[in-house]
Amino acid sequence: MSTLTYAVSDSMTMLRRNLKHALRYPAMTFSVVAMPVMMLLLFNYAFGGALGAGISGAPTGGGEYIDYVAPGIILMTATAGAVMTAVGVCVDMTEGIVNRFRTMSISRAAFLTGHVVGSVIQTLVAVALVIGVALAIGFRPDASPVEWIAAVGLLTLLALALTWLSAGVGLVAKTPESASNMPLPLTFLPFLGSAIVPTDSMPTGLRWFAEYQPFTPFVETLRGLLMGTEIGNSGYIALAWCAGLTLVGYFWARSAFGRTAKR
Repeated sequence: MSTLTYAVSDSMTMLRRNLKHALRYPAMTFSVVAMPVMMLLLFNYAFGGALGAGISGAPTGGGEYIDYVAPGIILMTATAGAVMTAVGVCVDMTEGIVNRFRTMSISRAAFLTGHVVGSVIQTLVAVALVIGVALAIGFRPDASPVEWIAAVGLLTLLALALTWLSAGVGLVAKTPESASNMPLPLTFLPFLGSAIVPTDSMPTGLRWFAEYQPFTPFVETLRGLLMGTEIGNSGYIALAWCAGLTLVGYFWARSAFGRTAKR
């Protein structure tokens, strides 16, 4: 067997390990779903009347706020998976299992690859559950099958990019508690974009930040794919952010993992 074949085989073993952990201890996966669902219910039922009435750019002309906010909450679900990755990696590092792996004939890339791929799968499952809840409370996308595939692809790329960043967080964090707190800004950053309200309704300084921070083009692209609103160049910007964040996260995690091996 070639080196690549061994690496793929070891990565699949690590992936099965992480998925079995997720099934055995579902609390973390549940928390990734619970927060976006509560946000969706809160903004739709508690604030939807007031916010929806003031959004002239909503897909239904301001009549159904759920159609505006649901894509933003779905995107938040993809960001929430970052916490799960950071905690999982940090727990393995602090409990010493990684040192045991290093004494075995296992590809060095397999540990991180198994965590990253496993977390992306769990995040997509959480996204599917949140979409199901959104549909149950009135979300009515008009996307074609191709647009749905594109939307899922965008969410997968975003989850992959944030998962690599979170793997790096988990490697440098000293405790699982700190690992769970460090990625939280990623989870709430979409609030300061166009996930909840359009950026043109914000004060000048905040509007400038909202328009140029990374999650606004993601939200606009996802909303355009699902609801048929204008995408413009947001799709290209979102893909560029995905590529950049993935590369930064990958090399950071790889470097951090290498440093831990020298301790």
